Amino acid sequence: MKIERDERKFDFHDIGLAIKKAREREGLTQEQLAFIIDRDPRTVMYHENDGQHPSLNVFYQLMTMFDLSVDQFFHPDMGADDACKKRINVLLNSMDEKELHLVENLIRAVKDARETEGA
Repeated sequence: MKIERDERKFDFHDIGLAIKKAREREGLTQEQLAFIIDRDPRTVMYHENDGQHPSLNVFYQLMTMFDLSVDQFFHPDMGADDACKKRINVLLNSMDEKELHLVENLIRAVKDARETEGA
């Protein structure tokens, strides 16, 4: 096996934009998010707008706080269905038993409606 350096560099811009959209969707300012993750508001701005890489801990905080999946960014060749299923799984993991039961019933209703249409 030939060993070579991996010269790939990860471009954080797309993840930064996803974090910005999620923050805005939640109605948070950069200052509020900075307080939550214990960083300077300029740091949040750099992550969102300039593609600056956060520390692993901050990255983890942001991705889990906003229920974002990194698969679409780290594995861009992944099929849309696979990426969607992974995002749904992330959301499911954050739910309690009652919420999961509601989602299960919704999925069953969609499946039953599809089968009824196809009959």
